[in-house]
Amino acid sequence: MKRRLTVGAAAAVLAAAALLLGGAFRGGSSAASAPVAAPATAESLQTGFSPGSTEGLVARLQAQLRTAPDDARALDLLGLAYQQRARETGDPTWYAKSDGVLRKALRLAPDDLLATSGLGSLALSRHRFAAALTLGERARRLSPTTARNYGVIGDALVELGRYRDGFRAFDRMATLKPSLSSYARVAHARELIGDWDGAVSAMKLAADSAIGEQEPTAWTRVQLGKLYWNRGRLAQADREFRDALTAFPGYVYALDARAQVEAARGRIRPAIALERQASDTIPLPQFVATLGDLYRVEGDERGARREYALIGVIERLLRANGVKTDLETALFDVDHRVRLPHALSLARLAQAERPSIDGDDVLAWALARNGRCAEARAWSERALRLGTRDALKFFHRGWIEACLGDRSAARLWYRRSLALNPHFSILWAPVARKGVSS
Repeated sequence: MKRRLTVGAAAAVLAAAALLLGGAFRGGSSAASAPVAAPATAESLQTGFSPGSTEGLVARLQAQLRTAPDDARALDLLGLAYQQRARETGDPTWYAKSDGVLRKALRLAPDDLLATSGLGSLALSRHRFAAALTLGERARRLSPTTARNYGVIGDALVELGRYRDGFRAFDRMATLKPSLSSYARVAHARELIGDWDGAVSAMKLAADSAIGEQEPTAWTRVQLGKLYWNRGRLAQADREFRDALTAFPGYVYALDARAQVEAARGRIRPAIALERQASDTIPLPQFVATLGDLYRVEGDERGARREYALIGVIERLLRANGVKTDLETALFDVDHRVRLPHALSLARLAQAERPSIDGDDVLAWALARNGRCAEARAWSERALRLGTRDALKFFHRGWIEACLGDRSAARLWYRRSLALNPHFSILWAPVARKGVSS
């Protein structure tokens, strides 16, 4: 499979909980951090990067549709603009609005490519991967040479655990249109199969493709930094994160990443300040959870509880707007010992709907924390089946082995996780270090 693979799963901006609210974000009220405005086109609205605030574009399109409510093209653009508003503001209520206008466009023009692919992208953002696959395939039939259709198809297939098919879709995408999106998928795919050097090379090509564009430059620098971070290369990672903030001051993903670097260096107060800035700008669940964990490390249990409670509010808002959060909710609850039996039920449901290595790993972790460690080991083995070198997955396996009474195997997996990245988790890296010495 390695020889044939050129590209893989959704870019890292879609990894973990970032998929909850789409691609690239910024604070809509922060003029200092706003990208330089550029004319919004259908193409630019589909990239996941902001061409500048789309607030004015939304107002113009809404006014246009009041006088011509059956203008399918205007409906297409408004639906895509609503998705961009979600990315700009972090408000998932824009998703329901996007769904409504794009479906109206399809009723008016059943073969509308832009509406079909737009609904596919929306389904990905809502974690509705089976629906995204159906829509992506329909868009491909409408236009077999449009590269982004293969991106939607491949993203969905990978999240559904159909890696070979997903990689083939991305091969086709890269052939049709080498671009930042293609190179980023190459990078993530190579990381999935354990080819770290290849992942770095591909992400550098993505960064080169972003030269001269503010938010794409910041995004690619953060992704490159995360590759260094995942191998414990703190100084290189921090340099990339700082470069991202130079390109795009206030970029929330870079603030979050720098917070984790500061925490790894034992500088908890600066880490809290950075994570607070990120979560105040866009309250993504992963930012809020990290902030809570930082407060806990500092000994501020009240602050930690406040942030953890906010997670529940955010998840309810996401679910109310059609976003499936079972996997992310299960992982948070298992990590923090919240209603463990219920978390296991969520993890089972999430894995059934999203049978990827991440779904397998979260189910393994949930089983282990519920004391069902023999069953957990089998799912952990599945989670590692691609050869992915992921310190957190290695740690989970070590915990499972310890639960089964094999201390020697547990220490081996803990050493592997720490050798890969000594700072892989604010909560769990200290536990791995303790496990190695016990």
